Amino acid sequence: MRLTGTLTVPLPPEEALSLFTARGEERWADGWRPRFPVPTEDDTEPGTVFETGAHGEATVWVVLGRRSGRSISYARVTPGSRAGTVTVTLEPAGERGEASEVTVTYDLTPLTGEASRELEEFAAGYPAFLASWKAAIEAFLSAAEDGSG
Repeated sequence: MRLTGTLTVPLPPEEALSLFTARGEERWADGWRPRFPVPTEDDTEPGTVFETGAHGEATVWVVLGRRSGRSISYARVTPGSRAGTVTVTLEPAGERGEASEVTVTYDLTPLTGEASRELEEFAAGYPAFLASWKAAIEAFLSAAEDGSG
């Protein structure tokens, strides 16, 4: 199942991309706590592996590729549930490129019948899912701007 949607972030792509890295997402995504089995300085380095337990599910992630300031892609496997990729691509938005249009594509394969049903539910709520990302990022940036974040 391939799901693609967009959101706008009020930062230029070079700054906004950091919000979609393993450590960057931790700043705004509730419950997102990446764990690196091998110490790593650069969480965008292709081949970097990390694990998450967000939403009560253990997921293993591998950075597949990156384009500085423009995109990052991950492989992700939630054992016994689903596997696939997530790609985040940023393009300048606004008159002077002061914002970013962020395209997020999940390409997931269910590993069980139950996972197939769960993916159908995820697909139905995908626009709301991305809207929640936008709201969380804006709240984080607002708090950071006023010094409370």
